[in-house]
Amino acid sequence: MRAVALGGGHGLHATLSAVRRVTPDVTAVVTVADDGGSSGRLRRELGLLPPGDLRQAFAAFAAEDGGTLWAEVFQHRFGGDGALAGHAVGNLLLAGLFEVLGDPVAALDEACRLMGVSGRVLPMSPEPLEIEGQVSGLDSEHPAALRTIRGQVAVATTPGQVQRVSLHSPDRSGRPPRACAEAVDAVLAADVVFLGPGSWFTSVLPHLLVPGLHDALVRTAATKVLVLNLVPQPGETAGFSPERHLDVLFEHAPDLRVDAVIADRDSVPDPANLRRAAERLGGRAHLGAVADPVVAGRHDPDALALCMREALGLGGEHGGGAKGREGQ
Repeated sequence: MRAVALGGGHGLHATLSAVRRVTPDVTAVVTVADDGGSSGRLRRELGLLPPGDLRQAFAAFAAEDGGTLWAEVFQHRFGGDGALAGHAVGNLLLAGLFEVLGDPVAALDEACRLMGVSGRVLPMSPEPLEIEGQVSGLDSEHPAALRTIRGQVAVATTPGQVQRVSLHSPDRSGRPPRACAEAVDAVLAADVVFLGPGSWFTSVLPHLLVPGLHDALVRTAATKVLVLNLVPQPGETAGFSPERHLDVLFEHAPDLRVDAVIADRDSVPDPANLRRAAERLGGRAHLGAVADPVVAGRHDPDALALCMREALGLGGEHGGGAKGREGQ
């Protein structure tokens, strides 16, 4: 079964860890709009794709393939207060491959070979993109007034309420963002596509705002599965109910339909509301105990894999260690 997982950061890491328990044929399609930390520094100084979210995908694949040392090294950050302080080793390696090979897809494929991982990592666009958000609640005298803020970090950390996001090409020319051709091909050829979890406005929705990728997600014959976050995120989705996440997705991509929505049953106050919201998107809600019982705010990869299998009609015989679950 050919699977494609779209997202970024820790959310995509969680999805990849679970999907690899369902099928070995997995392609990660990763957001490229990060402008903070080590990724932001490399992006500004070298004009390259921000490597941080791509690095997270490699670390997930390496860990699942038994390459725990590679995963640890890729995630390791230099200390001290010099020029390397805060940079992740994986970010620097990917930046070097980008510069030497001059083609981000070729560079990412070479990194897969170097690390010996069986999955594929692709950017959602071959160019670094900029997120722009329309945010309310930043003006105390006019709380409903919308203000425009730019950049992934600014959108993710705003004290206001994000109402809508858009993506822009780096030259700010007004042309639509370009989709990575290989990512489009992967979505069209997939048997199943996973979207989420992750930062909703800055890791999940951006994939729907690249026209070529959006069209592929609408056209693909793959089963489309949406994985919801365990808790709302301060700034981006504070106060959001699970079903509000689906409403926002529909507002940004009204043509998109999904077949299944996976959520942690303890994170859903009103399962009936979520079922109705999933039905409006053409899908069915599947509630399971998919949260990690030890690490708060993280998915349990075995439990999530089991829920994925059930959502896909594959049965629950794989994914040992999963907790009890229920379909809704």
